[in-house]
Amino acid sequence: MSYRVLIPTAGTGSRLWPLTKHLNKSLVNVSHKPLVSHIIDYFPKDVEFVIVLGYKGEIVRDFFTITYPKRRFLFAEVSPYEGEGSGLGLSICACEQYLRQPFIFIACDTLVCEPIPAPTCDWIGYAEGKPSEHYRTVEVHAGNAVNFFEKSHPRTASEKNYIGLAGIYHHQKFWDRMQSGGPAAITAGEVYGLQGLTGKGMKALAFTWNDTGTIETLNHARTFYKDPDGPNILEKDNETIWFVGEKVVKFCTDTTFIKNRVARADILQGFVPEILGHSNFMYCYTKASGDILSKVVTLPIFSRLLLHSKQLWQPHILDSQDRNAFNQRCMHFYKNKTYERIHLFYKTFNETDDSGIINGKCITTLESLLQRVDWNSISQGLPGRFHGDFHFENILYNTAEDKFIFLDWRQDFGGDLVIGDIYYDLAKLLHGLIVCHELINKNYFSVTWHGRNVDFDFYRKQILVECELFYYNWIVENGFDKGKVLTLTALIYLNIAALHHYPYSHMLYALGKYMLHSILEANNETH
Repeated sequence: MSYRVLIPTAGTGSRLWPLTKHLNKSLVNVSHKPLVSHIIDYFPKDVEFVIVLGYKGEIVRDFFTITYPKRRFLFAEVSPYEGEGSGLGLSICACEQYLRQPFIFIACDTLVCEPIPAPTCDWIGYAEGKPSEHYRTVEVHAGNAVNFFEKSHPRTASEKNYIGLAGIYHHQKFWDRMQSGGPAAITAGEVYGLQGLTGKGMKALAFTWNDTGTIETLNHARTFYKDPDGPNILEKDNETIWFVGEKVVKFCTDTTFIKNRVARADILQGFVPEILGHSNFMYCYTKASGDILSKVVTLPIFSRLLLHSKQLWQPHILDSQDRNAFNQRCMHFYKNKTYERIHLFYKTFNETDDSGIINGKCITTLESLLQRVDWNSISQGLPGRFHGDFHFENILYNTAEDKFIFLDWRQDFGGDLVIGDIYYDLAKLLHGLIVCHELINKNYFSVTWHGRNVDFDFYRKQILVECELFYYNWIVENGFDKGKVLTLTALIYLNIAALHHYPYSHMLYALGKYMLHSILEANNETH
């Protein structure tokens, strides 16, 4: 049977704030893919989808267009989608022209485990369990839905939680009731139309249901669907990455970020995946075959990675004018950005720069430490082709082909898409050897702040410790400045602290400050 599926996505998702600050709620992550992708997967390939657009509608449209080029989507925009006059019913009625046929309604925050039947008859989905005041309920008798009740209605034993899922066979009767319902239909949404079908033997079907409409229920769903072998991705406020079938989709609110990422994929051709499609806010590429390097690395594999990486790090010979411009970019990228990020950390987490004790060591203020950094030396970088976020979680290793694939490359280096500082890649690699993202994701770290006393600790993998020691020797043997790599690594921790969640943010800050202090003290002892 050919039919269509209605998925309304117009709402602001206020109950999921701040996750919906930059994203429509249908695109919030569950098991590394958007909610709505789980829903798309429920249905056969020939099913057509009707999507109601409102809040962040351009992003929703782009996602479907880029990620599912072989699927058919019909889009309807609704206004207003928030405030006076808005409501789910208004969104539904905006789609009537596309749904004058049997169709399925499913809320964009509804996830189920069982197969969803075609709308060969009228049916609704419900969940077993105690009726909740947080949901509408449906009265069920002899397998049929006979009445719907609002959240405020006193519960009875025959009521079940309605899950925002329904098959609508008698579509004309549904639309007649919706269009004649006025404000009541706008407020009630699809339930207003479904109420008119209860006298036609509407079946009630039980589903294993995960609601994702609130932070609490979303977290429960994330636990339910969690893939223990999934990638280790630390969430950021304004960007995310989704894995949908055989595609990887990168989203960011910064349109220049996306534009430059796409351009740099050509510059890094042969090292990174080919871009399949892109828009203002996202791009996608085919999911590469391989394992995250942190899970399979050995010393021989690490040695081969370094040899392969030297092919990426092709130095550029610059004339004096271009060299001065490059050094200035390095100065801004390292010094200015560090100060900006540190101030962002203080502002975001309401912290101040103090002297104190970190892991038993007396350390002065961070400002004093930064004043001791030889910024001129740091800014004498090594110009060349670069990745920009070069660590194990962004590297795949294909064992069968003995091949490395680099992911999540940086969009630019101080505004330059072609030339960056190779030392930055060297430091990024070290930062990932010291702090393992996989273990951070499992909360295998601790940090405590008691006034000016700070203690932090984190688990490490033995193989990464061995790689770190091997790496130090490789750096020296290949003519790189080990001290510069170490200093940049400390600065990286300080830079990224403001971008991550608490308490990981504070561990990064403490580690960066502690490491910078240790490097500066060691330099004093050798001079």
